[in-house]
Amino acid sequence: MSEKKSNRPGKMAGLFVQLKKIFGLNIATVAFGVLLLYMIFTAVLLVTSTHIESYQVTTGPLSRNETYTGISLREESVYKAESSGYVNYYAREGSKINAGGAVYGLSSGKAADSVTALTPEELSKIRNSMLSFSKSFSSSKFNNTYSFKNQLEGSILQYEGISTDGNTGSQFVTIGGQNISKAQTDGIILYSMDGYENKTVDNLTAGDFDQTAYHETDLKTDGKVQAGDNIYTNITSELWSLVIPLSNKQAAQLEGRSTIRVKFLKDDMTQSGDFSIIKIDGQKYGKIDFSRGLIRYASDRFLDIELVTNTVTGLKIPLSAVVFQDFYVIPAEYATEDPDSKNIGFNKVSRDSDGNNVKTFVNATIYGKVKANPDDPEDESYNYYVDKSIFLEGDAIIKDNSNQRFIVGETDSLEGVYCVNQGYAVFRHVEILDQNEEYAIISSNTSYGLSRYDRIARDSSQVK
Repeated sequence: MSEKKSNRPGKMAGLFVQLKKIFGLNIATVAFGVLLLYMIFTAVLLVTSTHIESYQVTTGPLSRNETYTGISLREESVYKAESSGYVNYYAREGSKINAGGAVYGLSSGKAADSVTALTPEELSKIRNSMLSFSKSFSSSKFNNTYSFKNQLEGSILQYEGISTDGNTGSQFVTIGGQNISKAQTDGIILYSMDGYENKTVDNLTAGDFDQTAYHETDLKTDGKVQAGDNIYTNITSELWSLVIPLSNKQAAQLEGRSTIRVKFLKDDMTQSGDFSIIKIDGQKYGKIDFSRGLIRYASDRFLDIELVTNTVTGLKIPLSAVVFQDFYVIPAEYATEDPDSKNIGFNKVSRDSDGNNVKTFVNATIYGKVKANPDDPEDESYNYYVDKSIFLEGDAIIKDNSNQRFIVGETDSLEGVYCVNQGYAVFRHVEILDQNEEYAIISSNTSYGLSRYDRIARDSSQVK
């Protein structure tokens, strides 16, 4: 009997050893098992849960302004050579010239030299002109060097007196063996022509807008010209027009406008012009009249432009992010500041067990600050929109240093989005300025609103 009793503990120990060998039960194994189960559970939740896509708030227009290609119409004339000879150009292409200024010279040989003595004042002007050109010189536009050379020679000729030699009424003067041609009127000089010089709104056709058929002729030459050859073009007025084709939808959107702002894609410059809608060959076209800026685009017949019609600016958000939420509406005059935390809140009045009034500061979560009377610009009173979980309907709040009370109960909806900067959703008030089918432009100055680069839930219906 004693032997059997003494063998029982040994048998139990042996059984534990066998189980330990089978299952490997120790603290590390149990911890690993628990961790594995947790990871599997987390992975399942991650796969099966709804993922909230975020959107980063940006600034920009509601939609891109539409671009157009228009034809430039201006007052211009093509001038012909009065005699034959080799040409020396003195007016810089695309530059303004005064009446009587030297445009070009004709000589019997390819080079016509003349000796000119300039006064110190004239030499100073020449040096300043060369210094200005040197500062703005770009190797990528080396051809401007030749234009500057022609302009410089023209200036020197003018210093010789071709405009004040007593024969200013004549179109031609002879200096140094050259017949110098002078500009008859002020204008902008071009050494090219394209056949559009006599085009006006009245004789413009739809075929004129076909750029594949457009051809420009370069009038500059190193050879000999004959009398009657086209030699230069002079644009004689700063008034010019740009005509752009319009679809019926575009024409409807622009109907009623008298002025419009234009951005020129060539140099990103903008300016305003008088706008009207005309018809050419039964189709609608936009006509924009300008009184300045022609010199920048004198060499361009076709211009790519953008009509700046989307002028509302602010923060851009998707409409799917917008949600309405109800709040208690409390006049801002009842708000107070906690002397310790400096947080804005309200003094709530209640009764204790003895029936005495007790004032308690409630740190309120405010989601909006909206004018009480938005239609009255002189009324500066505001309402706070407060989280409904802070108060119960019928709670009384009291104004600082006054016995005046307000009973909480009025509710109103605020338009807003869910901001997820911190990884959890927080309601932010938005004020929509403009919108289309997909996006809205909201004010960037809304109290308790959004800022640029905030991240919001793209689809507010996914937020719970």
